[in-house]
Amino acid sequence: MSNFVHPIKLEIYRNLFSSIAQEMGTVLRRTAYSPNIKERRDYSCALFDGPGQLVAMGDHMPVHLGSMPLSVRAAINAFPLRPGDVVLLNDPFAGGTHLPDITMIAALYEPSNPSRPVSYLATRAHHSDVGGMSPGSMPLSGDIFQEGIRIPPLKLYEAGRLNRELLRFLLYNVRTPMEREGDLAAQVGSLKVGEKRLLALIHKNGRAEVTAYMKALQDYGERVTRRLISRVADGRYSAEDLLDGGGAGEGLSKGRSIKIKVAVEIAGEKMKVDFSGSAPQVPGCFNAVEAITLSAVYYVLRCLAPEDTPTSAGLMRPVRVIAPQGTIVNANYPAATAGGNVETSQRIVDALLKALCAALPDQIPAASSGTMNNLSLGGIHPATGGPFSYYETIGGGMGAGPRGDGDSGIHTHMTNSLNTPIEAFERHFPVRVQEYRLRQKSGGRGKFRGGDGIVRSLEMLADCQVTLLSERRRHPPYGLKGGRCGKTGNNYLIVKGQRKKLPGTFSLPLLKGDIIRIETPGGGGWGKNAQQR
Repeated sequence: MSNFVHPIKLEIYRNLFSSIAQEMGTVLRRTAYSPNIKERRDYSCALFDGPGQLVAMGDHMPVHLGSMPLSVRAAINAFPLRPGDVVLLNDPFAGGTHLPDITMIAALYEPSNPSRPVSYLATRAHHSDVGGMSPGSMPLSGDIFQEGIRIPPLKLYEAGRLNRELLRFLLYNVRTPMEREGDLAAQVGSLKVGEKRLLALIHKNGRAEVTAYMKALQDYGERVTRRLISRVADGRYSAEDLLDGGGAGEGLSKGRSIKIKVAVEIAGEKMKVDFSGSAPQVPGCFNAVEAITLSAVYYVLRCLAPEDTPTSAGLMRPVRVIAPQGTIVNANYPAATAGGNVETSQRIVDALLKALCAALPDQIPAASSGTMNNLSLGGIHPATGGPFSYYETIGGGMGAGPRGDGDSGIHTHMTNSLNTPIEAFERHFPVRVQEYRLRQKSGGRGKFRGGDGIVRSLEMLADCQVTLLSERRRHPPYGLKGGRCGKTGNNYLIVKGQRKKLPGTFSLPLLKGDIIRIETPGGGGWGKNAQQR
């Protein structure tokens, strides 16, 4: 094929590759068993080229943006992937993020040329239980061993044949094996649909053209990033933000604040993002592995780029990320990581945006709620007599920006999931939703007001263990340009009408009739006004 890249054909291929990833996600969602995947849509699907570089990703979970390529690389390094092979992994220290996120990877070969793969397809889904010390596998853990079963790159399928011994072993180590088996099968199905669609594209247009436009999209993404960086004034822009510290393993309510520090250096078309000075890794579960930090940087770049920019490996080529080993942003084995993926990732984004505010004052919004409010619960279901396990995230307020108010009751930044509908929640689990509404006036005031958080009250209809990982209970989401901070969140336990305030992170055995009330933070306000709204 000629080296000439036609701009119209490039745009067509951008949409073709993206649509394959999107359809993979649709198949996964529609065939999954768990409400966490089917309703909340806590998954991502992506397409990679022959060398394993990202070509396209669906509009799924931002926290998976920079980490899925590391999972693909870990699988490729572990062993050759042949036709019909499907690799399974969740190890945070081998390309994963935290243990509930299970990634599957398959290599795509052109039938007439089985010597080397044309592409790799990957799908990642958050499973609502992978074992560990508490139901939902999001515990207040002290090391990775307490969080669940840890899976290095292993072949779930080899030459199209299911490794039943491996599957049996995995299902023996989780609380809800039937649901896990169904969700794993849904991931395999999504890979097969991706293979079918990409093979049809190759059959129609030829391998040479398809692979050429994979590379062209990556090169285009690099050009967009270089142009974006070049428009920022050269200099060094720094900021820091704080995690409350409840997941630091120093006590549920008296944990020390954990500092995230970042310096962004711009020089022409290149950017260096340096997290030196961030807190050391902690003995609790809020440690982020390097993959999470890369995802946060990737996400911020993607937000600043034009909307039609391809989500590909090229976006990160002009960017160098320094995440010192042994810190909260690049923890060493065997650190606990359950909360790093969901909470620390949010604070990394907050720190990055605050740093870039000085360089791009008319583009950067105030802080959003800054937490995913991770609720997990489980016990014995009174209707079935068997174990149940549930996990959800709860939205909050979006930070206001230079162009308007922040949205209310929404998942922001590193999460793109939905709230579980009450009907689905109450049908599957012994829980009654007592209250579910916006938390009025929790957004920060300013020229533009931050979005409001959410109030969610849940009554237990059976004895169970409840765990919550939440942030912004001590340090509020910041406002910008004179805007006020959003309100911090609150957590309460209500027993026989008596209300007790709980810390941001806790794990408690609850009895039938007990109520958990969660009030999520509002977003920060933007801009100063004579009469702040």
